Amino acid sequence: MPMNADYRGPIDLPGIIPVFPLPGALLLPRGQMPLNIFEPRYLAMVDDVLRDGHRLIGMIQPDPAHSGPASRPPLYQVGCVGRITQLAESGDGRYLLELTGVSRFRVEEEPPVKTAYRQCRVAYAPFIDDFTARKGENKVDRNALLHALTDFLKANDLKADWEGIEQAPNEALVNALAMMSPYGPAEKQALLEAPDLKTRAEILIAITEIELAKRNTEGEPPLQ
Repeated sequence: MPMNADYRGPIDLPGIIPVFPLPGALLLPRGQMPLNIFEPRYLAMVDDVLRDGHRLIGMIQPDPAHSGPASRPPLYQVGCVGRITQLAESGDGRYLLELTGVSRFRVEEEPPVKTAYRQCRVAYAPFIDDFTARKGENKVDRNALLHALTDFLKANDLKADWEGIEQAPNEALVNALAMMSPYGPAEKQALLEAPDLKTRAEILIAITEIELAKRNTEGEPPLQ
């Protein structure tokens, strides 16, 4: 999804951003994420980011390893900021959004705010490569990735748009498969925090192989 804004580096992004904690949600740079916004605090968040002109929302997962109130769970330290590139009103009070990922961020602190939604002071510098499209994609083992995808589809009796897959650049392919993967929050966080595209592809392949191996083991008859 093309963006009207051009983000060339951390200096182009605000230091404090609203965050939307959502378990299992993975947004990656230049990836697209649909969102159905219906809670009053997040409806207010959307109104505010549209009003301030930035149109930026930080997607981040609650961290299940730490306890906290259900209304304000502890967060992982790494998320991804996205820009609202599509917005529609549902007619029943909801917003239907599409976020396009810009860059990952590391949470530096969560200052007290008057808004009902949470905001964090973040740093983008640790992920400077996110601002360069398709960086490092020539190092991705595309054949291994497609092999793992084929095995996954076969095991789950699913079909895929192979014409579209074959035409997709490595960055788009890896990130789309990572975002659509049916794995849990810990696996999604590992994919998010991968230092480069090659490592993200390797993690995705490894997780897929582990899940397929578990399924095969569980399907075996018990040993006598």
